[in-house]
Amino acid sequence: MSALTIYLLTIHKLIDMDLGLFTANNIWMLVSTVLVFIMHLGFSSLEAGFVQKKNVVNILFKNAMIIAIGILTYYIMGFNLMYPGGEGGGFFGFAGFGLNPGEGYVPYEYVDNNGDGVGDYTYWTDFIFQAMFAATAATIVSGAVAERIKLGPFLLFATLLVAICYPITGMWKWGLGWLDAKGFADFAGSTLVHASGGAAALAMVILLGPRSGKYTSKGIKPIPGHSMPLAAIGVFLLWFGWFGFNGGSVLNADPEGVSLVFVTTSLAASAGAIGAFTASYLMFKSFDLSMVLNGILGGLVGITAGADVISPGMSIVVGAIAGVIIPFSVVFFDKIKIDDPVGATSVHLVCGVWGTLAVGIFGGANFLIQLLGTLSVVGFTFVFSIVVGYAIKVTMGLRVSEEEEMKGLDIGEHDMMAYADSVENAAFNLSMK
Repeated sequence: MSALTIYLLTIHKLIDMDLGLFTANNIWMLVSTVLVFIMHLGFSSLEAGFVQKKNVVNILFKNAMIIAIGILTYYIMGFNLMYPGGEGGGFFGFAGFGLNPGEGYVPYEYVDNNGDGVGDYTYWTDFIFQAMFAATAATIVSGAVAERIKLGPFLLFATLLVAICYPITGMWKWGLGWLDAKGFADFAGSTLVHASGGAAALAMVILLGPRSGKYTSKGIKPIPGHSMPLAAIGVFLLWFGWFGFNGGSVLNADPEGVSLVFVTTSLAASAGAIGAFTASYLMFKSFDLSMVLNGILGGLVGITAGADVISPGMSIVVGAIAGVIIPFSVVFFDKIKIDDPVGATSVHLVCGVWGTLAVGIFGGANFLIQLLGTLSVVGFTFVFSIVVGYAIKVTMGLRVSEEEEMKGLDIGEHDMMAYADSVENAAFNLSMK
């Protein structure tokens, strides 16, 4: 066999190996996309379980619309706001409307995140994976404002949040903007997704006010959700989907990187459950399932910023602290009359901030830069949400009437009920006769 033949066979084998690695990377990213999509089923189930029976259709309707709005608005402009190209380091950029991979686009060469000379995924995979993240911020708001917000104004707010606010702050880090240039670390979005969504939720809750009867002269009136089984199913679906949320954020199928992220993610979630269980029992002398469920989510949110750099042992600490934060944060927000039916502000805003700062404590990042990045993203999103939300409030109105709130948004907004045998449904049928 000649030297030329051996050389050509070697090159062919290397090309096959590279194509195989590219294919594996791309498949993993698409699998992660599916897992993140399933998280929206988790959010829907969790929020539906935590609201009253008379508002279940409304919460499911909002979640169904949010994923549709998220994908479409991200296609129209969000993707190119978040990834404008160029040299980076800026505050704002825009690469045009729609999708266009550009001249000379070669799928195999599109992106190489780990520098091994092999592309990790196609342009189209890049878009659809990121699009699944985009709707999450609006989903966080959905639960916090449940049971008293008008449907149309909420959907308008969600559209503007996903189309404009989320991509701009996301660009600051993931689009090689100014926070990335400063060394800000947020692996999968403790701040860029979760704290951002939590800040928007807080702004809208302030504008809306609490549900009728929640805070009285006699104290705080509990308004329990109608289905803890549904809420629990939602949390387990979210934990399952988080393997794609964090695991996919490795941005390739690197065995070591993905495996480590799976471990830190699960350890933090488990520690979050234990932390919330312990703290809530010491505070309330009861075994509160809702606190444990939100503790799991708090642990997941907390580790999301540093799942790739925080050690397994320290991920337990991060998750446990996030879990302990949950009951204290819920009580604090209730004391200042911030009515959040699902605890979204505690889980996503507070634990998201904690998780991002934890990378500066346990993950080697600069703590002050982490603080700067967190405050910048949360502050921008809060101001954006207050301004947009207030403009909607004075033009369209935000809140349903007190009568509609009492009857339930399922009847008031949708003319249907989630459960055929419910008392509310029987009353509705009688009123139609």
